[in-house]
Amino acid sequence: MAYRGLTDFLNVLEKEGELARISERVATELEISAFADRQMKSAGGGKALLFDKPTINGKISRFPVSINSMGSDRRIACALGLGSVDELAHEMQLILKAKPPTSVREGWSLLKQAVDLLHARPKHVSDGPCKEEIHRFNDSFSLNDLPILVCWPKDGGRFVTLPMVYTKDPDTGERNVGMYRMQVFDGQTTGMHWQVHKVGARHGRRYYQRNERMPVAVCLGGDPAYTFAATAPLPDGLDEVLFAGFIRKKSVELVQCETVDLEVPADVDFVLEGYVQPGELRDEGPFGDHTGFYTATDPYPVFHLTAITHKKDAVYPATIVGMPPMEDFYLGDASVRIFLPVFKMNFPEIVDMALPAEGVFHNLVFVSIRKQYPYQAYKIMHGLWGMGQMMFSKYIVVVDEDCDVHNTSEVLFRLCANTDPQRDTTFIKNPSDSLDHAPSVANIGSHMGFDATRKLVAEGYPREWPELARMDDAVRAKVDEMAKRLGL
Repeated sequence: MAYRGLTDFLNVLEKEGELARISERVATELEISAFADRQMKSAGGGKALLFDKPTINGKISRFPVSINSMGSDRRIACALGLGSVDELAHEMQLILKAKPPTSVREGWSLLKQAVDLLHARPKHVSDGPCKEEIHRFNDSFSLNDLPILVCWPKDGGRFVTLPMVYTKDPDTGERNVGMYRMQVFDGQTTGMHWQVHKVGARHGRRYYQRNERMPVAVCLGGDPAYTFAATAPLPDGLDEVLFAGFIRKKSVELVQCETVDLEVPADVDFVLEGYVQPGELRDEGPFGDHTGFYTATDPYPVFHLTAITHKKDAVYPATIVGMPPMEDFYLGDASVRIFLPVFKMNFPEIVDMALPAEGVFHNLVFVSIRKQYPYQAYKIMHGLWGMGQMMFSKYIVVVDEDCDVHNTSEVLFRLCANTDPQRDTTFIKNPSDSLDHAPSVANIGSHMGFDATRKLVAEGYPREWPELARMDDAVRAKVDEMAKRLGL
């Protein structure tokens, strides 16, 4: 299902009872964040919120603010037009394992997949709703007119927290869409927090080497599939716009920006156009981040605004991050489930994978495998550490296939029961998340793997591995039925 924009999506959430509309005046300075934090930490992620009268320094903004719109399993599925994100994972699996059809039914299924892939290709249009109002850099309209949030008390200022940042490689023209927070310095400049490992930073280095201004376009709102695609752990070189088209089963319509040589989706709510000047850095932060701690003040590139375009009835989208669970946990969990077929394609022995909320994304990874030979768990650990953002995973716990990795209590039981600490752990040195405050040196750290699978003789375990004590299925079924009759 393709949405015509953010408002279309919010209307669906309201009909489904998933959105609370707040018509009172609420300040963009901390108050909206406090509302959102309450909802995000409620059972199941609470509700999405729409603030009709957000205030900036006491003055009501003309733009409503939406927050926590994808902060639950149900809302993530709704954002992607699905009953469950597992449906998209199944589609990914079918495409990855596509074979010549042997029946009419298989042929029809393969044809449907081909049609879905055709939708991935974007269309180019001459105009769109995102240009209903155009403000160039010398206009009185600026970033100060947008209801940008102050998220936490000791933040360095207002931060744009759901930006889809469009850049392109100056050599190949290859597009990238990333999500990098942006601290507002004044009405026309922000920080651009792309970390050293990110594709945006890689594009930036090429412009710096060429001593050229780097064109950048920042989109806000639109179909939530765009936002999800910008956060998804896609393989390097896979266009996020193509992935968004595949998700929504409809081609993304792209329109040329007004002041920079970039194309953006025509139906987003806001487009911030501008550039990054090679070599120009400015201190950015602190910021209450997804780690649950304030990240330090560090120098980052400066984004200069050249134009703002937007819909007349635009809604400003935001999120906050902090001690989990928050909205980003549901985005991350959905990504793992959807891209699990990709991991399985590389490692067929993988049964399931989970990134529990306590691990704030990649700090803690649980993986279950069908173990067939000695040290297979270590093969999985090292393989995952070599895949994209999985390189940031500080702790990986590998368990047997009969362990539910989505049940943290069960995984911890296996970890404590099945491991000898000296025998079943390994340390490596690897790049670390720039936002991780624990390493002694920024961006460099150690990672630890735990083999919590049953042990084989060749792994130094000479005895017979014990069997897990489980109740007889027939007896349990009989007792369940008796207990139901007795009201127990």
